[in-house]
Amino acid sequence: MKQSKIVTIERHIIEGERAHPGASGEFSALLRDLTLAFKVIHREVSKAGLVDIIGLTGKENIHGEQVKKLDAFADETVCKAMDHTGHLCIMASEEHEEALNIPDAYPKGKYVLLYDPLDGSSNIDVNITIGTVFSIYRRVSPGGKGTLDDCLQPGYKQIAAGYAIYGSSTMLIYSTGDGVHGFTLDPSIGEFLLSHENLRVPKRGKIYSINEGNYRFWDEGVKKFIKFLQEDDKSTNRPYTSRYIGSMIGDIHRTLMYGGIFMYPADQRNPNGKLRLLYEANPMSFVMEQAGGRASNGRKRILDVTPTELHQRTPLFIGSDEDVALAEEFLHGKR
Repeated sequence: MKQSKIVTIERHIIEGERAHPGASGEFSALLRDLTLAFKVIHREVSKAGLVDIIGLTGKENIHGEQVKKLDAFADETVCKAMDHTGHLCIMASEEHEEALNIPDAYPKGKYVLLYDPLDGSSNIDVNITIGTVFSIYRRVSPGGKGTLDDCLQPGYKQIAAGYAIYGSSTMLIYSTGDGVHGFTLDPSIGEFLLSHENLRVPKRGKIYSINEGNYRFWDEGVKKFIKFLQEDDKSTNRPYTSRYIGSMIGDIHRTLMYGGIFMYPADQRNPNGKLRLLYEANPMSFVMEQAGGRASNGRKRILDVTPTELHQRTPLFIGSDEDVALAEEFLHGKR
């Protein structure tokens, strides 16, 4: 039987590099270093119930949240895999108040890495989907150590973004601005293999994802939109089905694969939204747009927002193009 070609993540990265004759190879090496970090985190996640890696560290992060042991492990793994390579000038992590400078002993590169080491970490102890989200930019400072300005760039300036999702299988979804591709980790050989080439989100879906326990805190536009999706009207593909894991990375991954819309709106308790612009909304929005989808804060395109602080929060409406556009109509009072 004829075997289809086997494409590892490394081969895919190298082939992408060949498409750009002037490429130095630094960016490709950066991506390969990141995949190693994901494999190490996968190893710990897969045996979390068998070793002393679940539970709390006894510390709080910048957001006042109790830090899980696996969260701390993932954060350190990404940092240590990336800080000595010479490809980065600075990093920033959701777990740290300040940006992470590259140690003086190591060379400084021309790229910037922003990451959420373990999104959905509140679900670690109950074996629900979690993942690592990353975002890469070119530096804007002239040289030497990176600066805060290197981190505070609008999302449309990302040159790559993606996530590793640790579920029933471990997958890596990423884009360098030329479509979205998915790789599944084969633990028997320790390689990410191409399993989802050129992912495209449907123009319209049939699933909505939102924490309806917050209903009483939403504004009227959001309430009307949810009720609209729940109405029975076969001519407009309704009612939609509700699916909500409570893990942002899991809910958006499902939305990418099946279509529909994921929402985390602002509300009376969180007027600026809850999700982090730099570490969650921007990279997921970049991936979704590259797959033909749409991402908005309810007023404007997420990727057009210029951040003013590292831990800036934002509302997020993300998914199929037509579903997000419809949500915006309700939020603007046009429906």
